[in-house]
Amino acid sequence: MDEQDGAVPFVESLPVGYLAIDGDWRITYVNGAAERVLGQARAELVGCSVWEAYPDNERNAFGRAYREVTRTGQPQSVEAWYPHPFDRWFRVEVVPDGAGIALFFTDVTDRRAAQERLALLARVTAALVSSMDDGRAVARLPQLLVPALGDWCVLTVVDADGRPVDVGWWHADPDRRDLVARYAAVRLPAMPATSPVLRSLLGETVVCRAEDVRGMLGPGRARDLLAALDPGTGMTIPLRGRDRVLGVLTLCFDQGRETADADLLVSRQVADRIGLALDNARLFRQQRQLAEELQRSLLTRPAQHESAQIAVRYAPAAEAARIGGDWYDAFRQPSGALMLVIGDVVGHDTAAAAAMGQLRALLRGIATYSDAGPVEVLRGLDASMAQLALGTYATAAVARFEQTTEEAARGVTRMRWTNAGHLPPLVVHPDGTLADPAAWHGELLLGVDPGVVRTEKVMTLAAGSTVLLYTDGLVERRDGDLDEGMERLRQAATELAGTSLDELCDQLIDRLVDGRPEDDVALVAVRLRS
Repeated sequence: MDEQDGAVPFVESLPVGYLAIDGDWRITYVNGAAERVLGQARAELVGCSVWEAYPDNERNAFGRAYREVTRTGQPQSVEAWYPHPFDRWFRVEVVPDGAGIALFFTDVTDRRAAQERLALLARVTAALVSSMDDGRAVARLPQLLVPALGDWCVLTVVDADGRPVDVGWWHADPDRRDLVARYAAVRLPAMPATSPVLRSLLGETVVCRAEDVRGMLGPGRARDLLAALDPGTGMTIPLRGRDRVLGVLTLCFDQGRETADADLLVSRQVADRIGLALDNARLFRQQRQLAEELQRSLLTRPAQHESAQIAVRYAPAAEAARIGGDWYDAFRQPSGALMLVIGDVVGHDTAAAAAMGQLRALLRGIATYSDAGPVEVLRGLDASMAQLALGTYATAAVARFEQTTEEAARGVTRMRWTNAGHLPPLVVHPDGTLADPAAWHGELLLGVDPGVVRTEKVMTLAAGSTVLLYTDGLVERRDGDLDEGMERLRQAATELAGTSLDELCDQLIDRLVDGRPEDDVALVAVRLRS
């Protein structure tokens, strides 16, 4: 572009950099904004080959765009990193200009950094939401933070006993990760009370020089390893929960790396999110422990009976929010009959566990006072729930094992059972075959209509038969239907028919829920004696 061209005042008024390049790849014009962005005077650039002035363009995205626009005559936009001497991100609009091209460009490094910080926050949040209660997930967090927030970092968490423990670390340089691991293994015992890490455990954010930290460490491995890592500066940021500090994030920077206020702001935001997630995990663990302890305290050992062996199992849900509500029971009625109960209160929390305790006690009281059969016991429970306005709903199955003198002589037992919206019993004959699944109709839940008419079924069982009552957590899956779960149960029970009753219960839970049930699992089993 000729400097006398009328377009000169226009390009000089532009807030973006402008370079004009002729058909021989010579720079013919540089506006004032370009001088400021590039830090170079136009006198240094005008007349130079663009390839000589910026040799990295020979092989980068900018140079490819320049050649493509020259070849096709079509404008292009390109955003890329230019290395030394700029070490910056630029966005360039490349447009044909006669035999040459014109470049309109801006430095977008700050915008890119802001986008990367937001993306980092999003990745950290996703990692925290997915599996914060998993110790391995916590240990992997430093891998997300390096090198965006520092050249290396260490994550410290306060354990259940109140002691700080370094649980995760990472270095941007793969060859130095072992150094960081060895340093993390020995640094905390060597830190004095005035060290940045311990100050951050008291709630203070500390930015300091690494040589000051080395000076605090006495002779030994920690000081030697820190010297080998040779950081220039570092910062320690408390991981704050709602009412306490739950750990510290230590970020270290190699010699020559400067930290900006924006870096400190993002680091604090990341630390706050980690702290809140740790606090949520702590509260979930407390809730899980409370609900599980409450539920287990209410699930007493079953009464044993001379005519049957009884086994019970309870497996809490893997997720704290899914615990509460399942119950089992086994007791003798005044007539000597054995009654088995399985039930599930609607809901999953400590309130459900408390409601379960009420219903279990009510049912047990009704059954042991009245000596009634399953239908009458559930009718009495429904009526009591309405009278006491408990405001809860539940499923239940009740089975009563009865035997006359004649039946005892023949070695058979009658099982009378009914259900309120619950799954049917599973019956395994002495020869290992399963009872044919009769047409099952889940009757109305408890707590809906105390006047509902309930029905009862009767089966005659030989000595050695096994009856299993269970809650839906044993067979239901989020990714499968109930029929599939019931079939898995039947298949597993057939394969395990020859095992002891305790082994049968343990193996069913292991096989069907892999030791980590999605929902609570309660199980009560009886094997009739001869």
